[in-house]
Amino acid sequence: MVELEQLLEDAGAILRGHFILTSGRHSDIYFEKFRVLERPDVVSALVSAFLSRHAPGTIDVVAGPTTGGILIAFEAARQLGVRSVYVESENGEKMLRRGASIEAGARVLLVDDVLTTGLSLQESKVVIENAGGVVLAAEVLIDRSGGCVQLGCPIGAAYEVTAQSWSEEEIPDWLAKLPVTKPGTRPTA
Repeated sequence: MVELEQLLEDAGAILRGHFILTSGRHSDIYFEKFRVLERPDVVSALVSAFLSRHAPGTIDVVAGPTTGGILIAFEAARQLGVRSVYVESENGEKMLRRGASIEAGARVLLVDDVLTTGLSLQESKVVIENAGGVVLAAEVLIDRSGGCVQLGCPIGAAYEVTAQSWSEEEIPDWLAKLPVTKPGTRPTA
């Protein structure tokens, strides 16, 4: 775990300050996934860490949501020797696009970059199941959820961190004094 944390630190992925997360909650730590995703060596090491929990031949397809999940799904599929599919948005609806399909009963590993609320994984799981796949497990590079996300299948992570977050009404005075940054790709909830 310390080695993976050092990889994340060295990549500039762990940021400290006052952040508004996609969930709308405030935190003093943020994981900038793009500092990880621009480093194939770091992505490969993190993916290898979570794939070690999956026996060879037990996964048929790896699926990931846009944006960061695409790169992770590709790398996981490459390491497993299987194909990957991507859950994308079209007109506000999550779906498999560009002619992608999943064979009925295919055993799917669902992957993503950072787990906080689990919304991307939940949306992707619905798409995969509606397409006929069976989601066996989900894996993420970084889990900052504190174990609060339930998906109906096991969820694992290459790196887990205890990261506190607060609602707008609960922000501690010391955090409120810091300049606020709103990173992320989804609108704030």
